[in-house]
Amino acid sequence: MAPDILTLRRDFPTLAQIVNGHPLVYLDNAATTQKPQAVLDALNHYYRDTNANVHRASHALSGQATQAFEQARIKLQRFINAPAPEQVIWTRGTTEAINLVAFSFGMHNLKAGDEILLSTLEHHANIVPWQQVAAATGARIRVIPLMPTGDLDMKAAAQLINSRTRLLAIGQVSNALGVINPVKQLIAMAKSVGAVTLVDGAQAMGHLPVDVQELGCDFYAFSGHKMYGPTGIGGLYGKKELLEQMPPWQTGGEMVSHVSFEQTRFNRLPFKFEAGTPNIAGAIAFGAAVDYLSGLNRTLLAQHEDSLLDALVTGLEAIPGVRIIGRPGVRVGAVSFVMDEVHPQDLATLLDMQGIALRTGHHCAMPLMQALGLEQGTIRASVAFYNTHEEIAALLAGIHKAREFF
Repeated sequence: MAPDILTLRRDFPTLAQIVNGHPLVYLDNAATTQKPQAVLDALNHYYRDTNANVHRASHALSGQATQAFEQARIKLQRFINAPAPEQVIWTRGTTEAINLVAFSFGMHNLKAGDEILLSTLEHHANIVPWQQVAAATGARIRVIPLMPTGDLDMKAAAQLINSRTRLLAIGQVSNALGVINPVKQLIAMAKSVGAVTLVDGAQAMGHLPVDVQELGCDFYAFSGHKMYGPTGIGGLYGKKELLEQMPPWQTGGEMVSHVSFEQTRFNRLPFKFEAGTPNIAGAIAFGAAVDYLSGLNRTLLAQHEDSLLDALVTGLEAIPGVRIIGRPGVRVGAVSFVMDEVHPQDLATLLDMQGIALRTGHHCAMPLMQALGLEQGTIRASVAFYNTHEEIAALLAGIHKAREFF
């Protein structure tokens, strides 16, 4: 049975807008997804009815806020099948989660001669922190190249993984091309040489079921706003033995158990890594987003998203002068393309005049664009389950109009 997308769309107030005289066609979901009313209500309820700091008071409002805040952590733990709630650390998002691992684990465990393995597909957030670590420790960054399709070259990966490989940091899904990487296979390869593994799950969590125990990764980073939750909240899953060994990254209140001018003792997990007042409203609303997603038939919605991408790819292939970037074996969420002799920004501006929201540029993946010879970047259309075939048709019609204009 096909999902009732039109009914689901009513849960997302933003989608009902008129933009530049046209119904909004929102196809920038890889940048951020829209929020269902349940998430908006959770934010409003916290600030209106239970606004108080967590863990630090004995009054009723603080108790209610603390309970909702920690219940959200449990929801995330179950959503990704982490063994225990204390293995889910609240962060501002994927970027902060990766930085936490880079500066708490990487800086204290890597040394000259060690190798950090990344891929050409990585987002800047999974490149720059490791460059900082490498510069400080003397470790070396190695990069898995691409096949012509945009898939990772797994033969090259097998050659790159060796006894010097101490850390693999890999995106599960490419934000620029939508490629689904074989992360479970890569993790197993890295584990065979004793390497620690981190998965950037920012683009995966909103589309794919995630089971960190089944993947076997040591760390998994994610963001709320990529999966229908608020901005400014995300998390890091980590294996308990590693988290317990790692020193705090940021220090201050909450992450301590005792402070004197002579000595400080740090708090237990997960609080050791959560200095200061957290994004309480964001965490609670992130939990509401998890509840919302968990109440849907995600298998049917994934099939719907696949059908949208199939229609998009087929339609783009039929437009003269349009070139799709990457033809991976498996793709989810996003398609990047260019039009001959038209700057991506110019095309996107013309489409915006028709109410169609897309993303242009390098998509925080400059090394990928350089490898592909795309100095101006691409146009990226990225779908969510609330998008419709009519919206894909509107985009394709808009590109046809733009082609005639240019």
